[in-house]
Amino acid sequence: MPVWQQIAEELRAGITDGSLPPGTRLPTEADLTERYQVARNTARQAISALVNEGLVIAARPRGYFVRDRRPLEYRPQQEFRPRPLSPEMDVFLAEHSATGREPMQTIEVAIVEPPTDVKRRLRLADGEFTVVRRRVRYLDGEPYNTNDSYFPLSLAQDSEIMRPDDIARGANQVLAEKGFLQVRALDEIYVRMPTPIETQRLQLGPGTPVAYHVVTGFTEDGRPIRVVLNVLPGDRHVIAFERLRLPSDPAEAP
Repeated sequence: MPVWQQIAEELRAGITDGSLPPGTRLPTEADLTERYQVARNTARQAISALVNEGLVIAARPRGYFVRDRRPLEYRPQQEFRPRPLSPEMDVFLAEHSATGREPMQTIEVAIVEPPTDVKRRLRLADGEFTVVRRRVRYLDGEPYNTNDSYFPLSLAQDSEIMRPDDIARGANQVLAEKGFLQVRALDEIYVRMPTPIETQRLQLGPGTPVAYHVVTGFTEDGRPIRVVLNVLPGDRHVIAFERLRLPSDPAEAP
């Protein structure tokens, strides 16, 4: 193993076991050079590896610091669970303010020609437009994830979906009241590197992968009525699924 990897491994272990807690300033390149009797470039490689992993952040000219890693639990299955008649952001605020964190969000609404993958999933013809609600959620001033929801313009026209505000009862309920009840959703999760736009919106450091969660909602007759694109930085989320055995499933063998 190269020396710089050994140095990075020791620092990584300290971050993992808590001996280097969040906010701790890492030893400088000069400190590491003296401690390990290596060239300065070797020390720099070790620190750069930790930066690329999202374990430390640069705060020049003060140095490098252990990043505060408190991942957000993300549960895709909550979509169909009963929800209180309060804005989504109010629920988000309540959940995270109670833990001492500061949540906020931004919402933008636009009428656009959908990206090719969205157009295909919504089965739209050439020239058909969509309404997109672009949301960025923040915790402690840091963008945590993005949520871009696309709806056929023909369905969302003249509804609350067109306004850049949180919808108290949710966009699904708005569509249901217009006669388009979502009864099924297809979830697709891809893990990849972010696009330049995603990197900018989420202020991602180098080497940070994202989970790309695509949700397509359908009515009873199989019509797709919305597509949601969620981008979740890998260093800020835990994706949690709960699985229950159905009564019709055979019992597990002892």
